[in-house]
Amino acid sequence: MTIKIYDSHTHLNDEAFYGDVGAFLARAKHYGVTELNMIGSNRLLNDRALKLASTYPGLHAVIGFHPEDLAEVTPTDWEGLKKALRRPEVVGVGEVGLDFVNGIADHRAQEAALVEQIDLANQLSLPVVIHCREALAETYRVLVEHPVKAGGVMHSFSGDAAWAEKFLDLDFDLSYSGVVSFTKATEVHEAAKVTPLERMMVETDAPYLTPVPYRGKQNEPAFTYFVVEALAKLLQRSVEEVASATLQTATNRFLKGHNGQD
Repeated sequence: MTIKIYDSHTHLNDEAFYGDVGAFLARAKHYGVTELNMIGSNRLLNDRALKLASTYPGLHAVIGFHPEDLAEVTPTDWEGLKKALRRPEVVGVGEVGLDFVNGIADHRAQEAALVEQIDLANQLSLPVVIHCREALAETYRVLVEHPVKAGGVMHSFSGDAAWAEKFLDLDFDLSYSGVVSFTKATEVHEAAKVTPLERMMVETDAPYLTPVPYRGKQNEPAFTYFVVEALAKLLQRSVEEVASATLQTATNRFLKGHNGQD
């Protein structure tokens, strides 16, 4: 394929892939997926993201502490994160945010950790990758009260058109996952329709959120192509146009000016 796609959020550092990364990257390349963000969430997955990004061309590390992992984070881990964020392969802080699904860590602890990681991002002028489940209003409030200097991206955006416009106004791009290919995801469809292409990214969140036509099977970075395809159909644009625009959005947010890149 001649198109180039940027999977802005994937987990080749996950056990599902980590033993055979080369094979998954070869399949991704076949579908035009040439740039990928390796997303961390705890000490192990952060370390793996850094290792992958330093080993394979086109892979970039985004590291931080996910709200589901906060209970296991130690003071030593925080110190390690502060040092690791300065490494050249790191292009963002994430995935961080708020997850108010029952059973996830204390809400106040989540907010405190999010604010602390925004502060770290601001010290280093790094963008932030936001995880948000059942906490749109609370996440928005935190981002208003604690602006991110380098902006960021709402990972697998799940809000409606009104929320899309609110986060866009905060200098957050919106990343769409396989959910946008689901017939019943009407609010996400409406959000995508009001998102300018120059503010839109695509992702797999692999091994999760597999798009149609492979829904029900394990996701992988190659399937970013089908997210692009779904958006192209929804927006009545060509696959090439959506691929090119979302590649440029992610490049501008994560790579422009990073390590000498234009």
